[in-house]
Amino acid sequence: MTIPDAKDKGVLYLGIDLGTSRTSVAASNGVRETVASYVGYAKDPVALKKLGKETLYGDEAIANRLSLKLYRPLAHGVIQADSDPEGNMRAAIDLIKEIIRRARPKADELVYAVIGAPAQASIKNKQAILDAARSTVNSVMLCSEPFSVAYGLDMLDDVLVVDIGAGTTDMCRMHGTMPEDADQITNTFAGDHVDAKLAELIKANCPGADFSKEMVKAIKEKHASVLDEMPRALVKLPVMGKPTEFDLTEQVKAACRSIVPPIIDGIQQLVASFDPEFQERLKGRVLLAGGGSQIKGLDHEVERQMHERLGSGRVIRIEEPVYGGANGALKLAHDMPAEYWEQLK
Repeated sequence: MTIPDAKDKGVLYLGIDLGTSRTSVAASNGVRETVASYVGYAKDPVALKKLGKETLYGDEAIANRLSLKLYRPLAHGVIQADSDPEGNMRAAIDLIKEIIRRARPKADELVYAVIGAPAQASIKNKQAILDAARSTVNSVMLCSEPFSVAYGLDMLDDVLVVDIGAGTTDMCRMHGTMPEDADQITNTFAGDHVDAKLAELIKANCPGADFSKEMVKAIKEKHASVLDEMPRALVKLPVMGKPTEFDLTEQVKAACRSIVPPIIDGIQQLVASFDPEFQERLKGRVLLAGGGSQIKGLDHEVERQMHERLGSGRVIRIEEPVYGGANGALKLAHDMPAEYWEQLK
């Protein structure tokens, strides 16, 4: 994506996709970075000696999780408040600090950030994200994740975005104005749901197999597909300590397909409640975005079921699922008038 010159060379503009599984940033200095949304703190002096630092992030934190108090501070795209809210808030603040550090701001630069949030995040959850960010940036605003995807692609009219993350699938219809609440839907049938379903199916069909959440996620990311004919998913899992091969082809397929009906339900709801004169045009531009859009065959399966349920449909998978939201948030940050950022300080 081509980014115009910053309006003020003393300002670094950031677009941040604060995700349950991954957090990505696109910056006006050309930097793009992504990190798994995990933060770990050394459990004790022995762990600190081994690790050489108190705080680890992303894949490094996951790899050393036995030595850490590990946080995945975001659930369904918002900061977790159900268990250890103080710890999760600290981890969220540190995660935002880390992704901003990776954007390499200069010491004398102001940092203005647009952060993507789930389409139907509550006012309380949005405020928690703003509070976490304000300790690190000079000015911040939120936008819905699917809106930022559409904005980054300049597709602002007659388009329906389906943004499949880890914690949520967010859907938003665009019709030439800022989307309202009625234009957006959020459900929790997303990447984490696929992981949980796959774990359930492995447990039921692979007697004695031992596995962790991280192993299940890795299996999904390697083999994810909804195609009738897909390469066999042959996976080794320990049984009583001995690596044992299992064919998980049908289990992976079933787990991935479990998110399709809720997506179709959401698309139908947004189409059916739209102006009838423009419904066909809306069905003709459905964008799949987010990490979940990389499931093989998902675009064709959603399109097929749209034809069955709605009579027609055309589904397009965006080219940059990891950075689609961050790119759009950065573009929005550039397009906001300077006085608007001053008001947000």
